[in-house]
Amino acid sequence: MRILLVGAGGVGAAFAAIAARRDFFSTIVVADYDEAKAAKAAAIDPRYAGVRVDASDAASVTALCREHRITHVMNAVDPVFDMPIFHGAFEAGADYLDMAMSLSTPHPESPYERCGVKLGDEQFAAADTWEQAGRLALVGMGVEPGLSDVFARYAADHLFSEIDELGTRDGANLVVTDDDGREIFAPSFSMWTTIEECLNPPVVWENGEWHTTAPFSEPEIFDFPEGIGPVECVNVEHEEVLLMPRWVDCKRATFKYGLGEPFINILKVLHTLGLDSTEKVRVKGVEVSPRDVVAAVLPDPATVGPRMRGKTCAGLWVRGKDKQGLDRSSYLFHVVDNEDTMREYGHQCVVWQTAINPVVALELLARGTWSGAGVLGPEAFDAVPFLDLLTEYGSPWGIKEL
Repeated sequence: MRILLVGAGGVGAAFAAIAARRDFFSTIVVADYDEAKAAKAAAIDPRYAGVRVDASDAASVTALCREHRITHVMNAVDPVFDMPIFHGAFEAGADYLDMAMSLSTPHPESPYERCGVKLGDEQFAAADTWEQAGRLALVGMGVEPGLSDVFARYAADHLFSEIDELGTRDGANLVVTDDDGREIFAPSFSMWTTIEECLNPPVVWENGEWHTTAPFSEPEIFDFPEGIGPVECVNVEHEEVLLMPRWVDCKRATFKYGLGEPFINILKVLHTLGLDSTEKVRVKGVEVSPRDVVAAVLPDPATVGPRMRGKTCAGLWVRGKDKQGLDRSSYLFHVVDNEDTMREYGHQCVVWQTAINPVVALELLARGTWSGAGVLGPEAFDAVPFLDLLTEYGSPWGIKEL
């Protein structure tokens, strides 16, 4: 297996560090618009090479794939670049993985009731082409989406006979401090992506169809395991809701994120001021995107690890009937402590937790344990080998009965 890793930011660098301990591939070419960043991420392993790529240009991706005889393209950049990388991989004859699907567009007339272009619609529109070519595009294979979708498959196959709701719930007790120990606002993940998913209309699957609701709707307190505790979670647009119902029979699917009131207020202010916009504006003769400016002035998520403490939890709350037909309510979860990932890998827990899952998936593909053609989500594959290998990597998962 010869992998092109597009993106050497927080998640990409963590991916490289995790994969360096495995032997299922022969080469990883780390590519980034910033060649120095790619070279730094590649310096940790002699099987790696660092190069420059323009992720907005499909031809650039195709050329790199052909030059390095790439078999699998791993997309680790913001989803705004998904389609050029997706198309570039196909043109080169390579399989493709990402951790977030193609972007959505709100309904022009009823954004908080009806879906417009949904997350992943552009990619699923090409599913027949990929399938006919005998090629695989494994989409949404991060942690959320990704591991949460694996949990959905596992729950359907092994725990439940009937599922009322698949409810992804994400929460943490992470704190980032400045040099004087004072808590500061520093998102642990790409601010560009966070704005996109939090301010777009959230999608809910219900009664056999998708509909939208208002951002931050249906607040609830969810008690997260392993000492994280109660966190208020709200509806957020996310890929799981668009993926899970395609392969797992359920009456309802939701995604709720534990943002916290201060973060929600910041996002609301950004929206009010128009600073969430991706449309470029002219400032003193220079055209810039307001959202790019917001992301640029905040700390790089890849650098906040040494000043971060706490744990992050990704999981899926499943409610329905167990295999004997009795009521069951279970939370399948994966908790990662920042102290552990910084000590073991030198990467903060949120990007590390995102990055480990595509590494596991690629190893299963390399072994032939997972295989398929078309545009597929994690739910399309057997969950048990994935969860077993994740545990073998030293990062076990758990189940909490509610």
